[in-house]
Amino acid sequence: MKILSADQTHAADQATIKTDRISSLDLMERAATALADWLMRRLSPSEAGETHILCGPGNNGGDGLALARLLHLAGYAVRVWLLPTEKRSADCQTNLDRLPTNVPQTEIAADALPTLPDGALVVDALFGTGLSRPLEGVAAALVRHLNKAKARVLAVDIPSGLFTDAPQPADRVVVRAYHTVSFELPKLAFLLPHNAEYVGQWHLVPIGLDAKFLDKAKVDHHFVDADFVAGKLPRRAMFSHKGLYGHALLLAGSKGKIGACVLATRACLRSGVGLLTVRTPRIGYDILQTTAPEAMALVDPNQECLTELPPLKSYDAVGMGPGMGQEDATKAVLEQLLREAGEQDIALVLDADALNLLGANRELLELLPPDTVLTPHPKEFERLTEPARDDYHRLELLRNFCQKHRCYCVLKGAYTCLGTPDGTLYFNSTGSPGMASGGSGDALTGVLTALRAQSNHLSPLDACLLGVYAHGRAGTLAAEALGQAGSLAHDLIEKLGLAFEELTASEEW
Repeated sequence: MKILSADQTHAADQATIKTDRISSLDLMERAATALADWLMRRLSPSEAGETHILCGPGNNGGDGLALARLLHLAGYAVRVWLLPTEKRSADCQTNLDRLPTNVPQTEIAADALPTLPDGALVVDALFGTGLSRPLEGVAAALVRHLNKAKARVLAVDIPSGLFTDAPQPADRVVVRAYHTVSFELPKLAFLLPHNAEYVGQWHLVPIGLDAKFLDKAKVDHHFVDADFVAGKLPRRAMFSHKGLYGHALLLAGSKGKIGACVLATRACLRSGVGLLTVRTPRIGYDILQTTAPEAMALVDPNQECLTELPPLKSYDAVGMGPGMGQEDATKAVLEQLLREAGEQDIALVLDADALNLLGANRELLELLPPDTVLTPHPKEFERLTEPARDDYHRLELLRNFCQKHRCYCVLKGAYTCLGTPDGTLYFNSTGSPGMASGGSGDALTGVLTALRAQSNHLSPLDACLLGVYAHGRAGTLAAEALGQAGSLAHDLIEKLGLAFEELTASEEW
């Protein structure tokens, strides 16, 4: 699913108007109808109570006015509040003229703000994607007033005051919505952590935007949903054997952190790898053989940490980092791995302490083989680059890092963002707050290592997209079974098979 800029969103509207031979007013009616249908499916007139619709002077306000009319005709109690203005957009004015006379409407003033009872349903239709400057005057006073009220707030298309694809000023005034209903495609602003308190839960409703325009639109941001990855994982042939699905090596574990090694191992096994060998300190041997008998244990001579790299010629992919520690000898193993994997064209997945070692020794970044996969959380990524000024700067750092080092970087978060060597960014749609616990990242390392080992079936990009999506989907399935607070990393791992089955290509007739 493509993520359009504000300018592209406007161009998509214009293309739809031209292709469908409709007016801009007709397209506004489509949007308002889709919004009204969404709202009416969730709240009856009695559940909604008196609905307060705050309307600005532009087309977002026109959406709100059309919504007010449609709700009124459906039997909902509606009250309209209008921002003062010298001029409204043509479509906004037309919808104001269409508003039934028995719908109460009041012009807002700084000293006469709406009275909003506790629990009142309020629709924010003040400003949309065209906003390019911070709110001020009566509009800012109204938003501050709304944010202090104990109301149920629904934002139309985007919360008023929030920029679609640019950083916000430090003193921004933005509506805090509980739900945001947007049209056709997500906005980049919805996917960034700093905006979560404003966007709330966001939803998409279709309005029939021109498919040809969307297909041709060039974007460098994508939202990865089920349709995006469906069928990318080939179905296994009847006469499959383990040699067809790669031999992976995991370098993981140290004294006190063998659990991370076990989680990465079990996730790798659950993600379809043909063979798995695990290099771990001697202290982890009994634990590994007991908890993951399907994996082969290759014990390091050292009791507590990794000190030697085994020959790599037998392996298709190597994952390194979970629970590994940052001893000098382990750093030497990492450097040797980077050099030999590049020479032998072996896929790499680096996580946790492997990333911390890279961050502390940035000269090693120059040794990264092409298409290496790194899986940092934001703090680990900061150690590899620099502190981000804001969420948009972080995306810029991610893009530049991946292009410079010709790597894939999985920046973990609520909408995990995959950076790629060509600069395209992919935001993942799956996952659960229940994954915010120790071991989830170790599991992701195992998943991605298994998929990168299957290079005969998957490109590096598809392996990353599938791995991140399936990992998040498994986390959701675990939370559905056990609750968000009660689901652990090993529960996620047990659901990986179901997640991958959902993504497997169907049999052709």
